[in-house]
Amino acid sequence: MAIFIEKPKLVPASGNRPKIIEEYIGRANSGTTTISVARMVSPGGWVEPQQEPRFTEYTLVLRGTLKVETQNGTFDVKERQAIIMEPGERVRYSTPDPEGAEYIAICLPAFSFETVRRDGETKKPY
Repeated sequence: MAIFIEKPKLVPASGNRPKIIEEYIGRANSGTTTISVARMVSPGGWVEPQQEPRFTEYTLVLRGTLKVETQNGTFDVKERQAIIMEPGERVRYSTPDPEGAEYIAICLPAFSFETVRRDGETKKPY
């Protein structure tokens, strides 16, 4: 059965500056628990707390640069580049450049506040 997604749902974002998260597919918008697909728009200077997610996250940068700090190094993921983060890997995302970044995040299983496990953060309702 087809499920038509008319529009994304805005979900709360973490970090030091306002960030837009438009979830198209996932727990908040479609009730899907197996995968989440969201468009992110982060302003320049945005940074979120470190996290150790229990899901795989696939990130494709559409515009700007997304800085990805991991246990094994730091990556500047630029337009038309991607990165895969495996479950249990410690990571921090940021957009240090003035123009910020726009990117697509796909999580398997779907993102949840319980499984993202951000430092100093408790569960947030959708």
